[in-house]
Amino acid sequence: MERDWLAEAVGWARRANASLSPERCSRAEARELLSRYAELKKLASFGEAMLAARLGDPGLTARVSGTSVGKARQAVETARQAEQTPELAKALRSGEVSLDQATEIARTEKVAPGSAGPLLERVRGGAQFSVLREDARRRRLEAQSSEGLAKRQHESRFLRHGVTDEGMVRLEAELEPHVGAPLVSRLQHEAKRISREGKRREPFERCLADALPRVLEGGTTGRGHTEMVVLVSYEVAERAWTGVEDGDVCKIPGVGPIDPQVARRIAGDAFLSGVLYDGKDLRQIRRWSRHIPVEVRTALNLGDPPAFDGIACVDCGNRFWIEIDHRRPMAAGGETSFDNNEPRCWGCHQRKTARDREAGRLAPRRPDGDGTRPPRALANAPP
Repeated sequence: MERDWLAEAVGWARRANASLSPERCSRAEARELLSRYAELKKLASFGEAMLAARLGDPGLTARVSGTSVGKARQAVETARQAEQTPELAKALRSGEVSLDQATEIARTEKVAPGSAGPLLERVRGGAQFSVLREDARRRRLEAQSSEGLAKRQHESRFLRHGVTDEGMVRLEAELEPHVGAPLVSRLQHEAKRISREGKRREPFERCLADALPRVLEGGTTGRGHTEMVVLVSYEVAERAWTGVEDGDVCKIPGVGPIDPQVARRIAGDAFLSGVLYDGKDLRQIRRWSRHIPVEVRTALNLGDPPAFDGIACVDCGNRFWIEIDHRRPMAAGGETSFDNNEPRCWGCHQRKTARDREAGRLAPRRPDGDGTRPPRALANAPP
C-alpha cells in the first residue's frame, strides 16, 4: 500500500514540476508554492532517513539519493536517534521539522538527554536554523564533561591550506577558544575599519580577508582596541581553578567552555581580561551618554544572564558583524544603559534605523549618506 501511495505522490510531484512557471507567479503565489514544496521535502525526508537506517548502508543511500556519503551517514544516525526519541520521531514523521533540523536535535539529544523538547519548541516558535544550531551547539558543549576539556580542544586544533582552481590560497582552521576568539575579534575590528574606508560596498567577508594581512603584519590602524571576555564563576576561582561543578561556568561568551587552568592563565595575561561573575545584576548599570561605558559594553558582550552565552542579533540571530543599537534612539531621549541597548547585525541595524526615521524618531537622512554604510560620525557609536 505504501508503495502505491508513494508512486502516486511522485507522479503528482512530476506533474506539478511540469506545470510550474515561476516567471508567471506573483510574489505571494511564489511564496505559497515554496511553502508547499518545502513541506513536501520535509515529509519525504522522514521516509528517506528511516529507510536509510533500515538498510544501514550509507554508500547505497548516497547513490540512491544523490548526496554525499557523509550526508547519508548523518541521515542514518538521525533516524536511529529519532527511534529512541518519540517526540523527535513524531515531529519528523509529520513534517514539522526538516532533516537538517532533526539532525541538530538528534546530535544534541544524544549527548544532552532532554534537549529535544526545548529545541523542538524553538522550531515551533519560528526560530531560524542558525538560531537552532547555535542553541544546540551550546547545549552539547555544556553537557560534555569539563574533565580533559583542554586536552581535547588542544588535540583538535588544525590549520590546513590549499590552492583553488583560480590560484587563490585557501585557509581552513580550528583553533582553541582562547586563541581563536581574540584573533577573530581583532580581524572583525580591523575589517570594520576597512569597510568604512571610502564607504566600501564589498561584502564583509572581503573586508575580513583584507584585514588578515594587516593583523599579521601588525599594521592595524585607527583608535580602539579589541578584547576577549572570559566568564568564570567565583566558585571556580575559589576552588583554585581545579574544576567546574554543576551551576558553575567557565567559558568565553558566544564561543564555549574552556578549561579552568586555561582561564587562570588568561587572567594573568596583561593583554586579556577575565570577568568574574558573583551573582550581581549587571542590568543595573546605567549611564546617560552616547558613549557606551566600558562596564556597560562588557555587560552587553556577556549576553543575557544567567546563560551569559555572548551576543547575537536580536532580529535574525546572526553573530556576524554585530553592532550595539539603542532600542529608543538618543534623539528620542533614549539613554545609554544596559536596558536601552541591544545587539544587531549591520543589516538589521540599518533596517531598524530606517524604521525609526520613518516613525519620526530620527532626523531625515543627511545628503552625504548613500544608504550603504553609516556616516563616519556614527561609525564608532550606535545611532
